[in-house]
Amino acid sequence: MKTGLTKRQKTTCIYFDEASKTVEIQTHNTALKKRLAKYAAKHPDLCGQIDDDEQGCLTFEIDRRRFAVRLTAPYSNERRQAASELAKKNGLKGRV
Repeated sequence: MKTGLTKRQKTTCIYFDEASKTVEIQTHNTALKKRLAKYAAKHPDLCGQIDDDEQGCLTFEIDRRRFAVRLTAPYSNERRQAASELAKKNGLKGRV
């Protein structure tokens, strides 16, 4: 979708406070919009689309108990090498 916005202007904002039971997510990110829309369709009691700005940004409200932030540690060189060898052994190709 052409919006006239630069990639830098296409943001994702997550709003919540300690008192609220919901999280509000505003996003231009296509993959995230699809994931949230799919989740909202499957669980309308926990998540729903509350706004569409007609510029490519959708806003969803989701039950705070269903929202999480996951931080992952980077792979060590040993783990990366082991994953590479396993992929080669199983016939998977690397980046092209």
